[in-house]
Amino acid sequence: MTTLADLAELVRAPAALSVPGDVIAGAAAAGALSPRTPALAGASVLLYWAGMAANDWADRRLDAVERPERPIPSGRVTPAAAVGLAAGLTAAGVGLAAAVGGRRAAALAVPLAATIWGYDLLAKNTAAGPAVMAACRGLDVLLGASGGRLTRALPAAATVAAHTWTVTALSRREVTGADAALPKRTLAGTALVAASAAVAVPGAKRARAVDQAGVTDSAGTVDEVGGRARRTAGIAAVLPAVLAGWYAARYGAAQVEVVRDPSAGRVRAAVGAGITGLPALQGALTARGGAGLLGVAVAAAAPLGRRLARKVSPT
Repeated sequence: MTTLADLAELVRAPAALSVPGDVIAGAAAAGALSPRTPALAGASVLLYWAGMAANDWADRRLDAVERPERPIPSGRVTPAAAVGLAAGLTAAGVGLAAAVGGRRAAALAVPLAATIWGYDLLAKNTAAGPAVMAACRGLDVLLGASGGRLTRALPAAATVAAHTWTVTALSRREVTGADAALPKRTLAGTALVAASAAVAVPGAKRARAVDQAGVTDSAGTVDEVGGRARRTAGIAAVLPAVLAGWYAARYGAAQVEVVRDPSAGRVRAAVGAGITGLPALQGALTARGGAGLLGVAVAAAAPLGRRLARKVSPT
């Protein structure tokens, strides 16, 4: 009999901690953080889990050879149950996005769902695989931005997409091990991603954070207001770099180990680090969008994800 633990393994439940940050980072960048943001993040999680279930259904014959312990080849989940769950989660994810975000959210949720299924059924084992998976994450960021100005969220979407490309490229060598060149390329990509996320956005978003810090009561002096504003501006400028550095240190260190030893085990560890470390990157992007405390909260999912990954593999 299929258990909840079997289904959690099928959809790689802990890895979903890496998903809400996409939507939050997109919303922060677009100036669209609102009470509907958590619901859009929930829709994103449903679509992610759908993709994981569809992935295992599509790979069931290959997994019977390479990963016989997975839920479908081990007989703990039937193929029909897996594809039915994937379809149901897809419908639920798109429906929730449309219900809370209207036509603009639906206009992104539908192509996101189609791209997820396209990756699992068509693109995964082709040269286009990493790019298609990167597109999934980029669309996920834009889903969060659907209530604001999408163009403002394009840099954040591109940054998350670039990170996803590195993880996907590595994941294709989880069973066979990598050649020496692959981890060097992904490590260089990670450095560029971290550098991009570390740069605070000047102008409106940063000014908004400073203005909020400058609000005071009538007893406050101009100097006090100015000092508080300067301190807040300094934190706003530094926080994205701190969180991006945390992301680069964790994920980068795992890739350095692959450079030293490109065995399958090291590659799997690096992929896991890329998945569980993504919230730190999303936190940096959220902070860069002017929501510093929320960015820290998003980044806090990274250590939690690592602990849960010891119980249920995220890869």
